[in-house]
Amino acid sequence: MATLRLGDTAPDFTAETSQGTLNFYDYLSDGWGILFSHPADFTPVCTTELGTAAKFKVEFDKRKVKMMALSVDGTNSHNEWIKDINETQKTTVNFPIVADEDRKVSDLYDMIHPKADNNLTVRSVFIIAPDKTIKLILTYPASTGRNFHELLRVIDSLQLTAYHKVATPANWKNGEDVVVSPAIPTAEAKEIFDKGVDVIKPYLRMTPDPTT
Repeated sequence: MATLRLGDTAPDFTAETSQGTLNFYDYLSDGWGILFSHPADFTPVCTTELGTAAKFKVEFDKRKVKMMALSVDGTNSHNEWIKDINETQKTTVNFPIVADEDRKVSDLYDMIHPKADNNLTVRSVFIIAPDKTIKLILTYPASTGRNFHELLRVIDSLQLTAYHKVATPANWKNGEDVVVSPAIPTAEAKEIFDKGVDVIKPYLRMTPDPTT
């Protein structure tokens, strides 16, 4: 299968997970989703990541984002690993982990990179919109833990810009000023954004977050 790119439809699948047999589309329903892969069970960096993901679940829930993790090990292994995660990270894993022993989902999402390892998934993240299109792809090396604050920041940006004619600048955080879409003439922008438009350059116009 060709490499997935932004805007592609996220492949659907049905798989065994730590919470039983699940269909990915049914699980996401009409909300947003985040799918992240792990090289294998009982790996140190991923243990901290899954624990952190569990602690962040309330924040993802606020944004109507459902989490699903994946590892190429089986459900029995997952269940034993979850015990370790809960113990060492002082939390409770509260989302499903796909048991991808046959590499079916890993192949669908191009999660196995031969130059990294022939068998282990790289640590990929896919953020998926309600229309099932892929809005973000991140791939981390095995040695670098994912930043869940950044994932929330990206989701805030994606959700804001999906429904308003704006973009978010560098280092933007939820609630800060945003960039007016270049496609909107300034006169029209001043009508749309009633909180005001700051014209820094004809192509660089800022406005307060329209949702605050």
